[in-house]
Amino acid sequence: MAGGPVSVNTAMISLGLAQVRIGASATNIAQINRCLGSAASIGSLANTKFIGNVDFWNHESGFPLKEDLSVPIRESAALECNFEEITPYNLALARGLDPASYNKTPLSGEIALGALTTPSYVRMESIYTYPDGQNQMAMIFPRAQVASSTELDFQKEDNVKPPIMITSKRADST
Repeated sequence: MAGGPVSVNTAMISLGLAQVRIGASATNIAQINRCLGSAASIGSLANTKFIGNVDFWNHESGFPLKEDLSVPIRESAALECNFEEITPYNLALARGLDPASYNKTPLSGEIALGALTTPSYVRMESIYTYPDGQNQMAMIFPRAQVASSTELDFQKEDNVKPPIMITSKRADST
């Protein structure tokens, strides 16, 4: 008999990174399934991490007090990643600007600093392909914002991997 937990379905073991695709939120807001093609990818990534936060209100009673009820009162979802391709498009995205007006492929470009504004709304689709090459998992934020500080950490023997945090926002009819 084997000791410890044993795999139930090895096809569902995750290894590797998700592809992150960015597109227009307002144009695609009604789409509940994937609608962005691979051309919408922000390119090579160093890591991808889904974060699903839930805040709970806890009720306590008795003496000494002991918890007897937990009620979820707020939830949020975010995708944290570090991109590797330093393009004007990706840097604009990292600054919270609408990346659609920036080119994805040039080796030069200009991102104005200062005059901060509310981050633009974007659609984010994260497509993870399992190692079997057949199964996929999609995480879709129909309306999201990139709210993070931009860091370009140049290293002697490693590439730059600026972090961004893509946070899901309300996308219902209200």
